[in-house]
Amino acid sequence: MHVARMHQGLCQQRVPNQRIVAIRGQTKSVGFSNERCFVREAQVFQSKLLRTTDCEQPLMRLEHNFCSLWGKSCGLRMLFSNSARSGTTDTFGFEAPKVTLTMNTLASLGSLSDAVGTLLPTSNAPRRKDHDWVKAAREQADSHQQSSNECLVQLTRGLQQRVQSGADPASKQVLIEGFALVTESARRVLGISYYDVQLLAGLALSRGRIAEMQTGEGKTFVAALPAFIHALHGEGVHVLTVNDYLAQRDFEQMGPVFELLGMSAGFLKPSASPDDKRAAYACDITYGPGYEFGFDYLRDQAAMLNQRRPRLGERFSKRLRGEQESAVASIQRPFHFCVIDEIDSVLIDEATTPLLLSEGAPDRLPDNTAFLIAKETAESLTADRDYLMDAKGQRVSLTSEGIQTIAEAGELAAGHVLLRPWSLYVRQALHAERLLKRDVDYVVDEKEQTVLLVDKNTGRIFPDRCWRDGLHQAVQAKEGLPITPEQQPVGHITRQRFFQLYPGRCGMTGTAAGNESELQYFYRLPITVIPTRKRNRRLSLTTRYFADTTTKSAAIIDEVQRVHATGQPILVGTRTIEISEAFAEQLGEKQIPFCLLNGKQDDEEASIIARAGEVGAVTIATNMAGRGTDIKLGPGAERLGGLHVIGTERHESPRVDRQLVGRAARQGDPGSYQFFVAADDQLVAMYAPALVNRLKRSDVDGEVTTDISGEIAKLQRKVEQLHFEQRKQMFAHDRWLDQVLSTLAEE
Repeated sequence: MHVARMHQGLCQQRVPNQRIVAIRGQTKSVGFSNERCFVREAQVFQSKLLRTTDCEQPLMRLEHNFCSLWGKSCGLRMLFSNSARSGTTDTFGFEAPKVTLTMNTLASLGSLSDAVGTLLPTSNAPRRKDHDWVKAAREQADSHQQSSNECLVQLTRGLQQRVQSGADPASKQVLIEGFALVTESARRVLGISYYDVQLLAGLALSRGRIAEMQTGEGKTFVAALPAFIHALHGEGVHVLTVNDYLAQRDFEQMGPVFELLGMSAGFLKPSASPDDKRAAYACDITYGPGYEFGFDYLRDQAAMLNQRRPRLGERFSKRLRGEQESAVASIQRPFHFCVIDEIDSVLIDEATTPLLLSEGAPDRLPDNTAFLIAKETAESLTADRDYLMDAKGQRVSLTSEGIQTIAEAGELAAGHVLLRPWSLYVRQALHAERLLKRDVDYVVDEKEQTVLLVDKNTGRIFPDRCWRDGLHQAVQAKEGLPITPEQQPVGHITRQRFFQLYPGRCGMTGTAAGNESELQYFYRLPITVIPTRKRNRRLSLTTRYFADTTTKSAAIIDEVQRVHATGQPILVGTRTIEISEAFAEQLGEKQIPFCLLNGKQDDEEASIIARAGEVGAVTIATNMAGRGTDIKLGPGAERLGGLHVIGTERHESPRVDRQLVGRAARQGDPGSYQFFVAADDQLVAMYAPALVNRLKRSDVDGEVTTDISGEIAKLQRKVEQLHFEQRKQMFAHDRWLDQVLSTLAEE
């Protein structure tokens, strides 16, 4: 087999006029005849390369699919070639050696199948032996049914001792015994029995993988399996959810299951005191919103940095007097393992939003007059003469004429306290006025007179978030609200870097496939696609295309009227709060009863979304609202066709479309979905002007009969790749900054 060479202690570098340069190390030939996994994956990838004629494209794809495996002292990369036996250079610029592998590398990876799984980002189905393990776990769980609760606790203690003595928690015997104990405990406490597909997902998670499970397959129950297995170490497991409501719900449901087995479970409440948080972290298993784990980490780091350094000789004097050195009381204990719910949303959608810890700055009181002057100045500026906006409307900059224009207003502002150059005040005012839109990027709480940020990925409202560098105050000035003090940054960390602090991690989602490269690049997380328990009965209706939003909206309202007349439940998914309110107004004019989700993260949202499957129900919500809550069909809804989902536009990420579609046809129920697309939708208008022109040439009554689903899918992949590159750049900058700070600290 002529597919690979791994180089110990060396990494490949790109140099001018050459594709790849590899320095040969000391190697020894290794046979692959017994490694079917390696051969199969290598042949598949090689065939993909050979089907491409462009010499540059495969190299780019190779770098996305083959991420360097970094160790403490060596970097590894695998090379593929179609002419290894000749020892020549192929059309892609790769040297073609015989199959060789350093023995130290092989030892460090454990096996060639592990090496392939690490270097080749793939989505795999459960293995054949996994089904045998599930069968064994179920048989052992049945044998525990006659055992007392005390006996189950003793079995758990014995399993803990074995793991803490060196047994691998991912070994066959530990997994089978552990799953059997959790299965029996769940039967006694909750009256449920784990399905085989749930146990298969638990195996994938316990091995540090991502389990792709469809909506309604029981992710809450599945999370308990890897949490129990890795809690046997006694070092704590964190179960992270997207908000505190889901974390508390899962804790209250699964906490008694762990307690029956003698393990402690805690809930990390964001508003809790430091002592209460320490108690939650001291538990074997801790449930909480993902962001709060990150903020507590930053709080601990800030406390250690702010600790007063002892004067010269102070420590020695204390030791002589027998006094103990005062240490910072950390909230968290060292990280061990985490289970991430909706992992794609956390690790991909929110990856460009670093966790930022800030606090008030009483010595830097805001001068409200400066923000108001900046607002008036920004309103007087003329587009294209005084300021420019980029093509995608994401950035604004002042021209030379604009800088001269604001200089006069700057003289008025000079008499006030300025925390930054005057031009930045005006730029932030322009950003607030021209780029940020009410009910899209933020909402205004009229009662509290505050600005609340809206998460663009989920449509949820976050009252504890704010913009930096005076932008939040600029928005407050724009809306005529009281201007609050600016927050002083205390510390920040990217989500990629934070989750890499965990030695072990895994996660669940319904939409991981398609993002293998990114999950492998940042987190080394392979994916296992779990089959559904019942056959999928979801019906896909043809996407409809329109020349403008007005025509599209009218068609959507007509479709809602038609389907609602049959009694079939309907869920209308929108991209923003503004769009959802516009549809709510139109349905109100048609006297069609509906429920509207406003993005608030609490049990009210979950209750509304849970009732969306009842006969005659019409629910309007942002695409991600109520995520984590199942929509169960009400009596009689199944014979009407189940839940019908209407997507009012295509999202930049196809995963969000799939998440919306996944609301229908859960657990073998019937269901259907249909998307509506217009030329002025954000995805099309911002990234595909040529496609806009095609859609503008409508056929009949503003509707386009030509099917352009292929172009839309291609466009979504293009945008996804752009976002991936942005996250890579942010991650690279974060690594560079960390290296610089480490170097300065050493000096």
